[in-house]
Amino acid sequence: MDNLNSALNTWNGKLAEIWQLLSTSPEDFKGGGIWTVILGVNDGLKAVGYALLVLFFVMGVVKTLGSFAELKKPEQALKCFVRFILAQAAVSHGMELMMTLFSVAQGTAATIMSASGLSALTASALPNEMISIIEEVGFLESIPLWAITLLGSLFIWVLSLVMILTVYSRFFKLYMATAIAPIPLSSFAGQPSSSIGTAFLKSYAAICLEGCVIVLACVIFSAFASTPPAMSDDTLAAATIVWNYVGELIFNMLVLVGCIKMSDRLVRELMGLG
Repeated sequence: MDNLNSALNTWNGKLAEIWQLLSTSPEDFKGGGIWTVILGVNDGLKAVGYALLVLFFVMGVVKTLGSFAELKKPEQALKCFVRFILAQAAVSHGMELMMTLFSVAQGTAATIMSASGLSALTASALPNEMISIIEEVGFLESIPLWAITLLGSLFIWVLSLVMILTVYSRFFKLYMATAIAPIPLSSFAGQPSSSIGTAFLKSYAAICLEGCVIVLACVIFSAFASTPPAMSDDTLAAATIVWNYVGELIFNMLVLVGCIKMSDRLVRELMGLG
């Protein structure tokens, strides 16, 4: 019983941490120290972005115009000038653009949380019937029971670790994308290379929307957790009853972990990123 209670406490703790992380902005994550470093890297790479801006612009002019004589036409010159100004604005104010995308996704996740009516996720706990069965087991019967609960608690601990690592990796993907943003955003200066910037913004939006999918997965799991696994026939051996209970409990947890793990793939497929 101690093995299962310890594993369930770990699981509940990670769920509560995930619920808190999903409503945390990158500026507030871990006290904001990481965000300060990312801002410094982003500012440092703006110089590289401006240099690539000119390069992409020249390459775009060469590829899209048959000759430099066409650049003398007012409409072509105006089009190139506007594209260059917009690309420069994207590099200079890319941080504001990306944080706006994140704010929209964060607001969507908050709306899902409030619409679900959950202020916190339902905690998983051993039912009283299971506690009574375990407490009534004799010494010899407790040996296989101990092995079952130890194996089950190990699975639950691993699932908890995989689940929280997936949510933390989303933050690190946000940080890395924000840090290198000036480089891909500079590709908007040239029409042939603008697809790089478009793909980057789509990928960043997909990372932001992962939080919404994870919130939905947690809400669905909360409905599972509100109804604990059904107790099997009480005429069976205690080890069999506990094994059936632990197996169904782990299956429910696998549903949540699987949904969280495939959240990035689901969002990318919905946005046509492959």
